[in-house]
Amino acid sequence: MIAPPEISWIAIAPDLALAVGAALVLLVDVQWKPRHVVLGWIVGATLAVAAGLTILQWLIGSDAVAAGDSASLIAFSGMITMDGFTVFARLALVTATALGVTGGWRFVVGMGRRGAEALALVLLATAGFSLMVASNNLVMMFLGLEVGSISLYVLAGLSRERRESEEAAIKYFLLGSFASALFVYGVALIYAGTRQFQILEIRQYLDNFVVTNPAVIYVGLGLVIAGLGFKVSAAPFHAWAPDVYQGAPAGLVGYLAAVAKIAGFAAIARVLLTALPELDAAWMPVVAGISVLSMILGSLLALVQGDVRRLLAYSGVAHAGFIMTGVVGGSTEAILFYLAIYSIQLIGAFAVVSVVSGPDGAGSALDRYRGLGRRSPLLASSFAVLLLGMGGLPLTSGFVAKFGVFTEAWARGYEWLVIVAVVASVVAFAFYIRVIVVMYMDDAGDEESLRVGPEGWVLAVAVGTTILWGIFPSSLLDLAADALPL
Repeated sequence: MIAPPEISWIAIAPDLALAVGAALVLLVDVQWKPRHVVLGWIVGATLAVAAGLTILQWLIGSDAVAAGDSASLIAFSGMITMDGFTVFARLALVTATALGVTGGWRFVVGMGRRGAEALALVLLATAGFSLMVASNNLVMMFLGLEVGSISLYVLAGLSRERRESEEAAIKYFLLGSFASALFVYGVALIYAGTRQFQILEIRQYLDNFVVTNPAVIYVGLGLVIAGLGFKVSAAPFHAWAPDVYQGAPAGLVGYLAAVAKIAGFAAIARVLLTALPELDAAWMPVVAGISVLSMILGSLLALVQGDVRRLLAYSGVAHAGFIMTGVVGGSTEAILFYLAIYSIQLIGAFAVVSVVSGPDGAGSALDRYRGLGRRSPLLASSFAVLLLGMGGLPLTSGFVAKFGVFTEAWARGYEWLVIVAVVASVVAFAFYIRVIVVMYMDDAGDEESLRVGPEGWVLAVAVGTTILWGIFPSSLLDLAADALPL
């Protein structure tokens, strides 16, 4: 068994930076009550420091792997890992946070003095999820999950003036608490079956010993999958997503959805592919079933939606199913690439929604997008590219992401799952194209002017990466390939 060093502050340095940044935002706001732009600079500096420390971890980890010293990548008595998987997931979280804050900046400004609360909660949520993706201990993973989730519950209901926002927060909180209870009870049962909380030690235990009565582990694993399935809005644990996507502030929905998916799937990959690969005969059919159900329900229900936010919510359910095919395929590279691509596209899509429906608006009826191609060519063209990228059109990064997870699942013998996924992808094109048709083919109702503010920067990044990584995906693929868990 590897004897990890007791303390390595660099292992949690990005999380500390984010937590300190959140405290600094609140302290500066209380003491000096500055303009929002000052708080924005503090948040930007905090994210830059967190990203820099994460890159430093990558460099340290690369040197350690080259020297054959993998033990130095585990810190705090085996609770925290600093491997390539952690670094990639953390960078994805920081990037999603930067784009989410930029896209939701008008909402923050519109909150007035309460804007500091929103920024602090965003940084705390990112810090919690960053700790979650770095956890080598199931209890530590739960703590990170709770810090991130509770922050998101509050963010969802931050617009207390609107009943829809309060309703979204309450639903998110109640169902999320139930999912967290399932997760922690599952962790307890896994411990009962293996006498281990550490992910690497669970793997070693299953490698070295024959479990004569694995039922308790199977039940615990099922509960853990259910708890994390809620966080990534995979069916049948997706009921909260449409209401929360529709009721939460439009400026923050993209961030809420993206970071939850990144952290949730990183945890799923860490538990299933690192801790329990020996039990793949038990969990693979379950994950494949969740994948099929998510793809079918998400695609079919998205077809009948008259609200763009609910459409994107059910689209997210379908995408959770697509990413699950990568889990079945056992490829962390394909999973991380898909998460990075989809999170950027999702935040970009909700930046468009924020402009059309207002950063604090509730709902985003499809009728409001009629004639958008004439009213705002920039918004319409950007939204069209992002929707086609989500659909997996060739020469977009979405196509590369889907091809990656489908290839891995096919190689593991799940040809039927890939066939279902391809059919679901074709169905998904129908509701994406439906929105594009409304934007370009229907007559505009009222000729209201739409002002693109900071959302323009988000759209530039989202559209640029969708096209660039669709044509030249090797740079991101190489990073994902190097991001291997211990």
